[in-house]
Amino acid sequence: MPELVLDVAIEKPGFSLEVSERVALDEITALFGPSGSGKTTLLRIIAGLEPAARGSVVFDGQVWQDDKRFVPAHERAVGYVFQDTRLFNHLTVEGNLRFALRHGRSRASIGMSEVISALDLESLLPRRPASLSGGEQQRVAIGRALLTSPRVLLMDEPLSSLDTARKREIVSYIEALPGRFSIPALYVTHDLDEVARLSNRMLLLSVGRIAARGSVGEILERIDLWPSTGRLEAGSVIEARVERHEYGMTHLAFETRTLQIPAVDEVPGKVLRLRVHARDVAVATEPPRNLSIRNVLPVTIKRIDLDATVHAELLLGVGAQTLRARITRDALEDLGLAEGQQVHALIKSVLFEGRL
Repeated sequence: MPELVLDVAIEKPGFSLEVSERVALDEITALFGPSGSGKTTLLRIIAGLEPAARGSVVFDGQVWQDDKRFVPAHERAVGYVFQDTRLFNHLTVEGNLRFALRHGRSRASIGMSEVISALDLESLLPRRPASLSGGEQQRVAIGRALLTSPRVLLMDEPLSSLDTARKREIVSYIEALPGRFSIPALYVTHDLDEVARLSNRMLLLSVGRIAARGSVGEILERIDLWPSTGRLEAGSVIEARVERHEYGMTHLAFETRTLQIPAVDEVPGKVLRLRVHARDVAVATEPPRNLSIRNVLPVTIKRIDLDATVHAELLLGVGAQTLRARITRDALEDLGLAEGQQVHALIKSVLFEGRL
């Protein structure tokens, strides 16, 4: 697993960035943060596109930048996927891909046919970028980056300009890239749905500094990070295994219990990553009856966090996994809830984020 070692700083008008971090790049690592936090600037420093940056960038033992040298962008083993694709409009899709192949690294290890197949580009080859949808353009841009035979992909919010339908069209392609090409990716986004779908681990950037690092689930559960992750986005990322499909629903084995979600096209036995917002989890002290909510689980209150407003945040244990629930302080007091207590979690909504 390659390691990226950063000790960098840069000053810009009204903004400064300082990052000292060791990142083990495994599959897709998310670099998350609100707009203006410095995500794109950090990615550009890694790529060699910010020559004014001070400090060092070392990838897998290779020094790309320090106080003695600066390896230019075209000599760094990175494939950069820009937010706006930056395709050559005077070339066809095939022309764009062949340009990358010709100007890629001499150790070219990824071929045209492999990229065309992985990204379903065959039918697009004779067309020009202006005739493509946003999702199709981004697939071509990813293909072009791959054909430079990089050792790491740097992806700068590749879905941000796409509508929901186009995002769904392309996200499965991105999800499959590390496994298919054995190339890790550092993925910049300000969308937690993308993080939960694509990444197992994340770095949280806030005002030019790394505020947290760890698994996606750990960071989404931390209420102290809400100023950066967003209060309404708080919740949990859990794993469950497909058991069967019935009456338009998919039944999932979750710890020793069963969850139901709207049917997904996954075979029994497949392990899925799911996201549950804290706002979608209610709590009952006794087994509820006559409910339309299908997902009711016995849980243990592991921790109670009181915020500065009217809410209480509960961390609920379900076997080896956890859920978050947001209730009012009034409900907390009325129900007499306490840490260690056995209660029931009523889950109103479960989001399917991806396959594991």
